Amino acid sequence: MSKIIKNQRDILAKLGISALNEMQEEAKLAISSHPNTILLSPTGTGKTLAFLLPVLAELDPTLEEVQALILAPSRELAIQIAQVTREMGTGFKVNEVYGGRNFSKDKIELKHRPAILVGTPGRIADHLRRETFSTAAIKTLVLDEFDKSLEVGFEDEMKDIVSLLPTIEKRVLTSATKDMEIPQFVGMKNPLTINYLGEKIAKLTVKRILSPTKDKLDTLLNTISLVANQPGIIFCNFKNTIQYVSDFLNHKGIPHGCFYGGMEQKDRERALIKFRNGTHQLIIATDLAARGIDVPEIKFIIHYQLPLKSQEFTHRNGRTARMHAEGAAFVLQWEEETVPEFIAEVEVIEEVLATKRPKPSGWSTLFISGGRKDKISKGDIAGLFMKQGNLNKDELGMIELKSDCAFVAVKASKVKEVIQKTNNTRLKKKKVRVSRI
Repeated sequence: MSKIIKNQRDILAKLGISALNEMQEEAKLAISSHPNTILLSPTGTGKTLAFLLPVLAELDPTLEEVQALILAPSRELAIQIAQVTREMGTGFKVNEVYGGRNFSKDKIELKHRPAILVGTPGRIADHLRRETFSTAAIKTLVLDEFDKSLEVGFEDEMKDIVSLLPTIEKRVLTSATKDMEIPQFVGMKNPLTINYLGEKIAKLTVKRILSPTKDKLDTLLNTISLVANQPGIIFCNFKNTIQYVSDFLNHKGIPHGCFYGGMEQKDRERALIKFRNGTHQLIIATDLAARGIDVPEIKFIIHYQLPLKSQEFTHRNGRTARMHAEGAAFVLQWEEETVPEFIAEVEVIEEVLATKRPKPSGWSTLFISGGRKDKISKGDIAGLFMKQGNLNKDELGMIELKSDCAFVAVKASKVKEVIQKTNNTRLKKKKVRVSRI
């Protein structure tokens, strides 16, 4: 096992964070000293780090079994939690498991037991039923975004999971909304609640924009024009609507990505990668993107379709104006559309007029067929693209390194030249393919 680091100062230094915020300090103390903790805090305030620090502090480095289980309602959130855990550089192994990927791949990775296992309820329940690994050392259970994990669709899996974990001593539930009833089977006896939901998002402005037409497409285009060339999310309620809006934006020549539950996992991940690295500045999404996905600072969100519940309105708005940043939320409303009570008080603007259309970002994303398991680092990739690909620092953007591949943002004007010079060359000991996605 690599050197184990539990020192908070060293961990924060690796993450580039100078100090914990007030919520994180209070949550860390509560989770460390209490068996059952509920952590309520707005999206983007750092709940993941708040529960990971005390969980890591209690792991036994001499034990080569799963010791902490973290459940997340979406694949993206599971991937993100695992990524944050790796970036903490503690030396403890972490794995993520989720539906949409080969079960046999999970089994291979889990042969060398992680100390922390992160996953979605369905896949975790499947592993526990098949007894892929021992549960004897699992003392900690974390339900991240528990209000979503405990919804009806997941209830059977959640019951199975809890019943198959006989040695749990510590339970942590987190959410960005309150008023969720916790089922008895979770076993939260006398929980200590840390509630930071009263902290208002002071720098978020919310406005309703009236549309003269039912389809709201021209109003959407004009709203995008208000915030041209800034990162933002357009929220829809259904995947068919996403396709409808996507076709319209394609027709207007506006680059964007799409993100919803019915997409292939690979396509979902690539949509987020392109959004993170700036290839796309817009992403059209269902409420799946309202929670726990790892995306950059978002300047605005647009409710193309009105959210059906107040919690979803809160979660969607929580994607912008995070921490100390400013942000805007626009609610598009057809003039004859009934507005839910929780939106009724929002300031109304008559239809906005287009000023300037968003331009392409100027970045493209390249795929590399080698990753961490090939002993390839971000530095290796940067070296290849700058030396062999003749890129300067300004022409090379974000590098994302995965287990078996990598993604690199490159100035669009340089893509053809870079591919010609780097495709089918050696990176460390592996011959890699470089292609545009």
